[in-house]
This record gives sequence, structure tokens and C-alpha cells, in this order.
Amino acid sequence: MSSTRPLFSFRLEAVDPESGARAGRFETPHGAILTPAFMPVGTQATVKSLSPEELEQLGAQIILSNTYHLYLRPGTEAIAKLGGLHHFMNWRRPILTDSGGFQVFSLSHLRKVDQGGATFRSHIDGSEQRLTPERAILAQEQLGADVIMCFDECVEHPATYERTREAMERTHRWAARCRRVQSRADQALFGIVQGGGYDDLRAESAAALVALDFPGYAIGGVSVGESKEDCWRVTGQVAPLLPQGKPRYLMGVGSPEDLVGGVTRGVDLFDCVLPTRIARNGTILTDDGRVTATRSALRLQEAPLDPTCDCYTCTHFSAAYVHHLFKAEELLAYRLASIHNLRYMARLSARLREAIVAGRFGAFRREFLARYRVADETTRQAQRDKRLAAWAAARPRLDEGQTANDEGLKQMQSAKCKVQGERSADDQSHDHAVT
Repeated sequence: MSSTRPLFSFRLEAVDPESGARAGRFETPHGAILTPAFMPVGTQATVKSLSPEELEQLGAQIILSNTYHLYLRPGTEAIAKLGGLHHFMNWRRPILTDSGGFQVFSLSHLRKVDQGGATFRSHIDGSEQRLTPERAILAQEQLGADVIMCFDECVEHPATYERTREAMERTHRWAARCRRVQSRADQALFGIVQGGGYDDLRAESAAALVALDFPGYAIGGVSVGESKEDCWRVTGQVAPLLPQGKPRYLMGVGSPEDLVGGVTRGVDLFDCVLPTRIARNGTILTDDGRVTATRSALRLQEAPLDPTCDCYTCTHFSAAYVHHLFKAEELLAYRLASIHNLRYMARLSARLREAIVAGRFGAFRREFLARYRVADETTRQAQRDKRLAAWAAARPRLDEGQTANDEGLKQMQSAKCKVQGERSADDQSHDHAVT
């Protein structure tokens, strides 16, 4: 008698007894993911500047695309008619789509949340849009990703206990609605634990979602302005409350030190725009910390940016050449830096996995963190405050419900450009003079 192989499965292959760090194998319809794994972010069905073939070559096992952006443009119905997201972007390996909840959260000045869902104005043209748990699931089923996420409500930081509880309870109700309407067996729906920085709410949220018996679980709301200390406290509390035999995903967290910190606390999957965003600003990831490619010291350096790296960039070009490309503002600079940073994250994920399997994770973690120079927390928070202030300056007119042709939307776009400029300055200020 023949047996039908399950479309999804997760098997733990090793667990570090000291920390609980895990190495696993997550089977999906588009292939296996060896965990821990970092997911490059392809917000609009593309990882900026890179082709699908390049992503495969650098070791990306799964990528993330954004439901909110694809819902607005070109439309999830259009992508479904064109054969689904895998075919649309010619990516043969697994895809995870988020629900759009975080993007709606980030449009706090343009949206209204009620028990049914969220009404918001498009950041593209100011048109009024509506997302509900049912619509979020339908959109993700039209996209056809392997892993899809529940529609949740994320709260700002800091938020009061009452506000956080309200959002958490709404998240639970929405999760149940998502679970009821999901219809595709070839998609794994993950629940998202919320609860802000409140330990009792996080425990309550984890219990409520585990009771709904999802194929996997995410820890949300830990990349919204809180300190690193709070992020790791929450992650360390929540992860052990989730089922041992199902994948755990830490949303929106993924610098090198974050990857190590999350794996230490029992997380399997990560995503973040940081590696590619800072790459376009000329910042290179190494085991010693961040390196600024435009540093004058690299102008005549014949050696690669990272002599230990096997990526296309480091095996074909000198640091001097990449330095020149950034100074000349050539498009190849952004591609080469993105290739390196994503290859670095893939290699780091593989090294963490190898250390767990070999029973030497503790030693690897201590050696890595002793060497890696982390961006200053005070500077990081100060730059985030500046970005939030720039957005706040654009909100008054937008709150009046102006459309794409109104001065308010023009003001928002201007603020967005200002934020991007400050991000670039922020990324440069965090880099270390590593030779």
C-alpha cells in the first residue's frame, strides 16, 4: 500500500542542551528548508537588484514577499491569473508571505482598526482600502506562497497595558477567523504571538494560539522600537511556550548578532530588510562587524572586502573596485554589496546549524559575539527617533483623509525621502573601521 507524503513537516535534528538552540528540517511543497534559516526580503516579488538565479547561488532557501504591497500593486488577483507568485517571479524554492498586518500598523496615521479589520489609505495613491482576516487569507491564497501568516494587530512601542491587551485579543479573534477560512492544503498558516513587552500577555497569547493548533508559530511585535534587551527577553520567554515539534519564526529581526541571539533562544526562521538595505548604503557585513565600503582606506585595497567569504563579489572583485563603484554611484555597487550581505547571512545560518549538530554551539556563539562589534544601541535609538519625528511631521494633513493629489500625500512622500536619507546616514554612522 502506498502512503501519501505530507506536504509539510518539521523534524528536529539536534538541540543544544545548554541553550535550546535547534537544527531542523522544514519540508514544504517547494523543497526543504534546513534551519536555522534567514529569509531575504523580496517585498514586491523581488529581492532588490538580484535575480532568482543569484539568490539560489548565494544559498537563499526561502524568501519573503509582502502581501500588502502586492495586494495594492499589481494586485493578488492579477498574480493568481499569471500562475501564482512562484511562476510570476520565477522562484522555484519556498516563499513566505506576511499578512500585511505590520504594514497597516506602520500606516497608523492613515488607517482605522475595528473588530472586522483595518481600513487604510494606500501609500501609493491615497485610495481607501480594506483588509480583514478573510481578505488577507484570500490574498495569500491567490499569491500561493508555501507559508502564509495570520492577519494580526501589532501595537506601537511603548503602548499601555490596556492598549496592548486590546490588540492582542483582537489578534486572537482574527487568528481564529484566518484558521476557519483557509482552504489550501498546500499552504502552512502560522499564528503570530503578540502581547508587547508584557510577560503575562505574551504567555496568554502563546497559549491562545497553540490552542488553535497552527502548523507553525511566529513571534511578532519585537521590531517596533523596543530595546534589544526587551526583544531578547520576550523572545526567550515565548519560544519555550511554543510546540517543540513545529517551526518558530521571529518576525522582522535579522542582523548577524540578532540571528545568533534568536537561535540561542530556540528560533528557527528569521527575516529582515537590513542586510540588503544597508548594502545599498555601502555597508558590508563581516564577522568583525560592519564595514563601510566607501572608507578611504579601501581605495587601494587589492584584497576583497571579506577575505573569508566565498560569494561572487569577494571571489571576483577587490575592495578597491567596490569602493570605486559606490563613489561613482554605479548600480553594480548595490548588486555586489547585496550579494555579499545575503551570502554572509546564508553562511552564518549554515555555520550556526553545523555548530548545533556538532554539539559545539555554545563555543561558537561565545567566540562570535566576542569578535563581532555591534552597532551602538544609543545611536540606533536616536536615529529611530529622528525617523519617527520625520513621519510625525507629515501626519496632520494626511489624517484629514487627503487623497493622492492632495498636498498631504506629497508631504508624506517628502518625509519618506527624508527618512531614507537619514537611514543612510544612520547605517554609515554604525559602521566600524574594520581593516
